[in-house]
Amino acid sequence: MQKLKKIWLDGRLVDWADAQTHILTHTLHYGGGVFEGIRCYKTNQGPAVFRLKEHIERLFYSASVLEMALPFSKEQIKQTVLQVIKINEVEECYIRPLIFFGDKMGLNPQGAPLHIAIVAWPWEAYLGDKPAVNVKISKYMRMHPDSADIKAKICGYYANSILASLEAHKENFDEALFLDYSGMVAEGPGENVFFAEQGKIITPASDNILAGITRKSVLQIAQDLGLATSEEKISPERAKLANEAFF
Repeated sequence: MQKLKKIWLDGRLVDWADAQTHILTHTLHYGGGVFEGIRCYKTNQGPAVFRLKEHIERLFYSASVLEMALPFSKEQIKQTVLQVIKINEVEECYIRPLIFFGDKMGLNPQGAPLHIAIVAWPWEAYLGDKPAVNVKISKYMRMHPDSADIKAKICGYYANSILASLEAHKENFDEALFLDYSGMVAEGPGENVFFAEQGKIITPASDNILAGITRKSVLQIAQDLGLATSEEKISPERAKLANEAFF
């Protein structure tokens, strides 16, 4: 990871090396934090942040699920994201807003101090620059939608994704693909999935997945290009017969 100059932490810019937290941080032990993954792209008109408004809205929704009382407004966080990009003088980067509970032990986080960090760093394509990736259907099931609020982007949920990723890489695959509780295709560990089928772009229905902001954008772009799109229940057998698939 390429380290940049500054990280925004709890209302102020600090040196990268000084953005630290205590070992008894509640979120470190129990996973009760929320985050976003936002891309900033280089353009002819300068850095452009992809769907910043939507990402911050989801960040605040996720925080509300964990009953986090945020001391900053959505607009303040949006402006801070832009400030972090500017102060670090990057044209293209990945941005990670993270909200987490501080020093407190015991499952219930009530009373724990709340911390907010915004970090940016250069990060290439998540699955690398290979022309194609090898994917396996994971033995692990995507979280049941009744087990938690799966529309929130909560840190602890990603233990499920980590298990699937470890399994896939152990077997020399590039990525995993989750099925849901009904045996239908769900999504990747950190990505939504799409299939090209006879000139149409199909993607799993949103009831058992994190319906991503990028997912919505892909469907809109496909429609703008004149392609038919559909959100459906997709069986593994049908997925294997698709003309193409992409995350």
